[in-house]
Amino acid sequence: MSGHSNLYEVPGRRGVIRNRALAAVITAAFVWLGYVVYARFDERDQWAAEKWQPLLRADVWTTFILPGLEGTLKAAGLGIVLAGAFGLVFATARMSDHAWIRVPAAAVVEFFRAVPLLLLIFCAFFGSFALTGTTMSPFAAVVLGLTLYNGSVIAETLRAGVNSLPKGQAEAARALGMPKGQMMVLVLMPQAIVAMMPAIISQFIVLLKDSALGFIVGYDELVDRGLNGIAANFSNVIPAALLVAAIFIAINTAIDALAHWLQQRISKGRKVTREPRRDTATPQSAAMDNALAKPL
Repeated sequence: MSGHSNLYEVPGRRGVIRNRALAAVITAAFVWLGYVVYARFDERDQWAAEKWQPLLRADVWTTFILPGLEGTLKAAGLGIVLAGAFGLVFATARMSDHAWIRVPAAAVVEFFRAVPLLLLIFCAFFGSFALTGTTMSPFAAVVLGLTLYNGSVIAETLRAGVNSLPKGQAEAARALGMPKGQMMVLVLMPQAIVAMMPAIISQFIVLLKDSALGFIVGYDELVDRGLNGIAANFSNVIPAALLVAAIFIAINTAIDALAHWLQQRISKGRKVTREPRRDTATPQSAAMDNALAKPL
């Protein structure tokens, strides 16, 4: 085995000593920082049992946590579906051969990608009254903002995925007589989705966390219910915030694990599909393989 890795040069004896020393210093710094945070919270009685006991009560969960979690999952779930559809449509439109489709699609994507999400939610909620005379519901405003912003990011991600594919994919589709739309839907976009799956899932996780911005229009979600609900009634901001953070971490970890499992299944299926079948080889193909195997 060589002394070099595929990713980096394996350190020598001095390098190992240096790396271990740096690791020890960084670990000690994190331990010290954790102790400072713990001590400061302890000075303000944030670790007192009476501040944590309300989080174990069933009525607190049914009144604050579970309704807030339901609101977060509803907005994020619908936002993921609509943002994914928005991204597919506008990524395809941005790569159109027709300027009257490509240019407006690019303007829409760039605009909503540049505007802050908080401002989109705010404008969707209060701007609807100025346009129609009726106020949009907080749920609709949050979902609309999540869809426009995250859908624009996903559109750019998918466009980058299509552009990263080998040119032979598009050339083979054209050789089969496929029009641009059919080639995009059947050949290029499915491969781009698989290739950019980690980035797309990361954006969906961002979308889930961004649903907390619904507080600006009074939408009942997990952060608002956890902090303004529990903390306002029991004066335990830190325990409530840590509980809400733990719930978000658990949900995001589950989404990430599901994405990795799905990507492995897709990759495994493509590998099995591409594996040649020996029993279907024809005499002509066998002769061709033998000819290619002979040295020149």
